[in-house]
Amino acid sequence: MKVRKRALIVDDERLARSDLRALLERHPEIQVVGEAGDVDEAVRQIIDLDPDVVFLDVQMPRKSGFDLLSEIETQAQIVFVTAYDAHAIRAFDINALDYLLKPVSPERLQRTIARILESETPAKAPAGERPLTLDDHLFVTSNKRARFLKVHTISCLRGADDYTEIVLATGETVLMRRSLNEWERRLPEKHFVRIHRTAIVHLEFVKHLESAGDDTFLVFVEGLVDGLPISRRHATRLKATMS
Repeated sequence: MKVRKRALIVDDERLARSDLRALLERHPEIQVVGEAGDVDEAVRQIIDLDPDVVFLDVQMPRKSGFDLLSEIETQAQIVFVTAYDAHAIRAFDINALDYLLKPVSPERLQRTIARILESETPAKAPAGERPLTLDDHLFVTSNKRARFLKVHTISCLRGADDYTEIVLATGETVLMRRSLNEWERRLPEKHFVRIHRTAIVHLEFVKHLESAGDDTFLVFVEGLVDGLPISRRHATRLKATMS
């Protein structure tokens, strides 16, 4: 059978890497092209090997799997491998392919490989997920590139149909196929406020409001040059929330 996916294993435990490699050898659809024992080595391997999928340990000394995805952009599908169920699920709140609990069972790995082969992009997370907190990390993909971002760094979100543009306080933006209504349900309501059918703002990053005439205002936030539209009614509510 022709090899379809090239894989990199990242884990600080040599035995864990060896065990996972042995399990993957049973699946000719997957070719293990490299291993890394820490984040710095993983960054080099991803650049050099350009793998299709990375089996990534969550907790490692000095730097975690989260840190790896904060340091480098990759088009690879990410499968987290962890001994900490709750920790892994926190990382899978928005978009991710899958996660495996240690010790990895052959049956569970089989299901993961099926997902790898079925999808070119990380799968959309299931409905009914728990509310987010400011401390959560979001695993997001944009233009087939994966990365982590922290909820507390989001300045605002702008929506159009089924897509949302996430704007960070730094000015960086990420476009995701997820409606603004879904974000409103999950973001912490004490910190994020819907100001318009097309926008949600993070109160911490609101700079000021300006009148735009005809009972409308503009809300200016960190990371955006242009203001976001808001009605007088919502402006009054926003001011009360911020006071």
